Amino acid sequence: MAEKPWNNVFELVRPYVVRISTPSGSGTGFLVSRSPDGSFLALATAAHVVDHAHYWEQPIRIQHFASGKSLLLRHGERAIILEEDKDTAALTFSPGDMPFPADPLELAPEKRFLKVGLEIGWVGFPAVSNSDLCFFSGRVSAFRASEHAYLVDGVVINGVSGGPALFNGLDKAVVIGVVSAYIPNRATGVTLPGLSVIRDVSQFQSLAKALKSLDEAKAKESPPAEPPQGATEPAAPTLSLQSTPPGQRG
Repeated sequence: MAEKPWNNVFELVRPYVVRISTPSGSGTGFLVSRSPDGSFLALATAAHVVDHAHYWEQPIRIQHFASGKSLLLRHGERAIILEEDKDTAALTFSPGDMPFPADPLELAPEKRFLKVGLEIGWVGFPAVSNSDLCFFSGRVSAFRASEHAYLVDGVVINGVSGGPALFNGLDKAVVIGVVSAYIPNRATGVTLPGLSVIRDVSQFQSLAKALKSLDEAKAKESPPAEPPQGATEPAAPTLSLQSTPPGQRG
């Protein structure tokens, strides 16, 4: 089974990817579940992309890259299910005429993880060029099962958080994770190449089967709550890496 060229994988994934904008920032998301009639869907993203807007019940704009269409979602028009310890979130809503594919991207099998050394690629909208969907790649350096996280030797740039990370080693590409953060290496006092954090898709493997309507998603929604006192945004989850400062969000 030959792997596809990465440019073919990029073209495959384009119709599934969105830019997510909030009053405090932006990130990336992708289609992870859709009802048979297309009236309801769920996007996967990083929790820190949407948690501030969720806590303060602020609007969130979804921009579908492939078609150029956008949709403004107010608090009552969506449901957000957060798993903040994993830095993952499901954003659910009715897409209207936004032309998503009929079937979501395929997720990695449950309880199966990539081996160290394998190459993965990911896409997203970097802040330095946030109107362009960009491609990145790297190799798995480690997998931390207790933190549901791959450490990868490629750089994650601000704005790419929430984008899909894909493995392309079989006859098809599958989503193995959600872009979360970049951890710089400052061991010598200057910034050296660090590691990127890709959270696995365990939240979405079960969620994709469970949610069938917006009302059902609302019933499972994470309750809004105020951010910590004095903070402008909730603190981003970080990995427990020895001698490493907190991760920078992607």
